[in-house]
Amino acid sequence: MNQALDLSIVIINWNSVGLLRQCLRTVYANISGVASEIIVIDNASYDGCAEMVVAEFPSVRFFQSERNLGFAAANNVCAERATGRNLLFLNPDTEILGSALQAMLACIDAKKDAGAVGPKLLNSDGSLQVTCLQPYPSVMNQLVGAARLQAMFPKWSVWGNGVLFEEDSRPRPVEGVVGACMMVDAGAFREVGGFHTGYFMYAEDMDLCYKLEKTGRTNYYVGTASVVHHGGSSSGRQADPHFSTIVMRDSIQSFMRIHRGPVYATFFRSLTALAALIRMGLLTVPLLLPVDAERRRQLRHSFGKWLRVFRWAIGNQTLVRRAA
Repeated sequence: MNQALDLSIVIINWNSVGLLRQCLRTVYANISGVASEIIVIDNASYDGCAEMVVAEFPSVRFFQSERNLGFAAANNVCAERATGRNLLFLNPDTEILGSALQAMLACIDAKKDAGAVGPKLLNSDGSLQVTCLQPYPSVMNQLVGAARLQAMFPKWSVWGNGVLFEEDSRPRPVEGVVGACMMVDAGAFREVGGFHTGYFMYAEDMDLCYKLEKTGRTNYYVGTASVVHHGGSSSGRQADPHFSTIVMRDSIQSFMRIHRGPVYATFFRSLTALAALIRMGLLTVPLLLPVDAERRRQLRHSFGKWLRVFRWAIGNQTLVRRAA
């Protein structure tokens, strides 16, 4: 393996050719001083990204998968072919800003115990993406993880992202950094077996962070590194509007089963069914009242979501896994 490279950047594409183009442009514009390679794999979307990469970014190592491997397996395939001493797993719907890559590399080089390293993620409008740091999934943080509660109590420890609101430029220890932009020492990644391929999408990043921590390493947040994450580029293209909601819960249950045991995972599923019933009950009342058409559409959408969650929780929901 050629250890002269500082970094191998791995990007998984699925129907995101336009976003991928902009992502690659920002990587090349902001990678000065870093000996690197870029590896792109298309997860059987055949959206024209092969032609775009060859024509506009000829130095990129491109691979075409004949089937959709999912996020975890596709990243593992690319990691096996990578030659850098560090790996950066990067979503195609991201944009690198300034010296973000250099700051993350500096953290890994300075912190000999570093596991996964993540930057500050920003929404498309430049606002802070508070979900860029997450705790390991538990019954507690999953059942109280409503967006409204998080907005009301942003510094509550249950969210696992308190360091986002601290005035400290040093790398800070955290539980999980999300896979939209995650850097990890290549040797450490291979030591823990890479991403667990039991996940199709969602939770595989928390699984990797958890495994790294269990080897005595520390995951770090680098607040001086900023990356835009537009979000939803793959799951948002699903015909099923509740696809991501169901797959996320299924992946979280898998994490709990793997790391906390089958009894804990079953307890989570049972409480999820109860929570879904309560949500449907609360939504029924306003649905019976006279409201305008837009409000009724929103209520019906929410009711449909929680009905699908309930059906999943009682085992009456087949997952159709198409995104990557």
